[in-house]
Amino acid sequence: MHIWVDADACPGPIKEIIFRAANRLEIATTLVANHFLRAPKSPHIRVVQVGRGFDIADNHILQHLQADDLVVTQDIPLAAEVIAAGAAALNPRGTLYTPNNIKEHLARRDRMDELRSTGIQTGGPSAFDKTHTQAFANGLDKYLARAPRSTDRE
Repeated sequence: MHIWVDADACPGPIKEIIFRAANRLEIATTLVANHFLRAPKSPHIRVVQVGRGFDIADNHILQHLQADDLVVTQDIPLAAEVIAAGAAALNPRGTLYTPNNIKEHLARRDRMDELRSTGIQTGGPSAFDKTHTQAFANGLDKYLARAPRSTDRE
C-alpha cells in the first residue's frame, strides 16, 4: 500500500495527519504538487514536484498508482479515475469515495458546475474547519486499520 496525496490544494492540517500516520505505520507516502512543498524528513515521506499545467499532478498519481493504494484528494474526477483503477480515494473532509458512491459525487459536482455557469449563485462548500480535520483523521484511521501493508515503492 502507498498513500498518494494530491497536495496542491490539500489543507495543512490534513498533511500533518498524513505525515504522522506514514511515520507511525511506516507507510510509503508521496505528495505530488506543481509547487514546492515542505515535508518532514522521513524514509516514508517523499515529495514530487511536477510541472505546471492542467492535471499534471493527477496524471503523475494515476501513472504510478496501484490497486492497493490510497489517494487523498478533493478532486472528484481524479477520485473517479482512482476508483476505476481499483484503488481508494479519501477526501480531506473525511469522505471515502467508493464504487458505490462515486457516480453520485460526480453527478453532484457536474450539476453544481452547470448551475455556476448559468450565473445562479450556489455558494460552495463550507469553510474547512476542525470538524473536517477530525472527520479526515477518523476516516484515515478506519481505512488504514483494514488496509493491507506492503513494502515501500516510488
